Amino acid sequence: MLRRRLTLLATALPALLALFVPAASASVPPPPSGWSLVWADDFNGPAGTLPDPGNWIIDTGHSYPGGPANWGTGEIQNYTANPGNVGLDGSGNLRITPLGANRDWTSARIETRRTDFKPADGRILRIEGRIQMPDVTGQAALGYWPAFWALGAPFRGNYWNWPGIGEFDIMENVNGINSVWGVLHCGVAPGGPCNEFNGLGASRACPGATCQSAFHTYRFEWDRSVSPNQLRWYVDGQQYHAVSQSQFDAATWTDMTGHAGYFILLNVAMGGAFPDGVAGFATPTAATVSGRPMIVDYVAVWQSGTAPPGGVDARSTIQAESYQAQSGTALEATGDTGGGQNVGWIANGDWLRFDNVAFGGTAATQFRARVASGAPGGVSGLVQVRLGAPTSAPIGEFAVGNTGGWQSWRTVPANISQVTGTHTVYLTFTSGQPADFVNVNWFTFAT
Repeated sequence: MLRRRLTLLATALPALLALFVPAASASVPPPPSGWSLVWADDFNGPAGTLPDPGNWIIDTGHSYPGGPANWGTGEIQNYTANPGNVGLDGSGNLRITPLGANRDWTSARIETRRTDFKPADGRILRIEGRIQMPDVTGQAALGYWPAFWALGAPFRGNYWNWPGIGEFDIMENVNGINSVWGVLHCGVAPGGPCNEFNGLGASRACPGATCQSAFHTYRFEWDRSVSPNQLRWYVDGQQYHAVSQSQFDAATWTDMTGHAGYFILLNVAMGGAFPDGVAGFATPTAATVSGRPMIVDYVAVWQSGTAPPGGVDARSTIQAESYQAQSGTALEATGDTGGGQNVGWIANGDWLRFDNVAFGGTAATQFRARVASGAPGGVSGLVQVRLGAPTSAPIGEFAVGNTGGWQSWRTVPANISQVTGTHTVYLTFTSGQPADFVNVNWFTFAT
């Protein structure tokens, strides 16, 4: 949703202002048969707390540092990290709530720390969220612009290479209209193969209940299992938009898909080119009401493809407690998001073994692990990845010390030597002190 032309047209559907009704949450669904979970956030946690900082970055202000003013869209709100604008509701949901009046608004925008969401060669990547748009319609909704979207990794830290690096708008809505827009941005602007600043888009009404009155699932698929590759958009499992690789020249497609991957964003903007263009005048207005949140039940990323019998996809979220063998460790209930167990009491010389980890034909070059430590001062160690045996040379490692407590979790990345094929993977732990120094909840590999 970086830019929209003021000439983007839509027809607003008349509706009455709906009363806000708290909505129930649901857990992240299990992976469909033949798919594996790459990453997810269920937004479980105490009411009023911020989203997990290990998963999300909270953007603030009116732009990225050194980036286009008003986030490149003309939106007017100030993004904050105030729990009144962004926070968990204690019932398994994230709420992003615009607050203000006339032309003075605050709201929130968050983006995943991971920037590598991309299907392996021959696989399909599915990004999905279960979301209720702000429950407001008619004049009271003018200027509301909720969105669930993804940007190409090279945008982070640059901020001026849009739209060439690609943008997938999985769900956009403006002005309380009962419609979801799915849009691709790419190439150059203005004009170019994606018809910028409009993008290549389609829209439809939400099935059954309106987008504003109920939760719906919004899904985007990047399919590298077919040639030419395809991009597809869905609401509640119903496809309403598709784009083919065959529509683009090779350079445009490579610029959009040849980098490390994408990061995911959630936000509610106020005003800007898209809602203004649909309304035909500047929004929000004096009639726009404050305090109607976008409610996000979960965000999940899956990848198609099956691991070897008894094995696991390297790019899935591999739970540490799913090891086939271990030395020196123990299990405990975890306080991390999602619950379950973590591996703890890890010290120098301990290890975990995972059989038949399938990396596929596209080399993995990164490793991430979810770790926590309550180690005393001066105690730290290395989390290492080895292939074949616990005594093999490490292909990658990172150091970890006290994170603030044995259940104070953070996601730590590391580079690894390029890995393809299927391997027995060992996590080994090395420290110069005999004391326990780390807990591990899960790990994953990425291109």
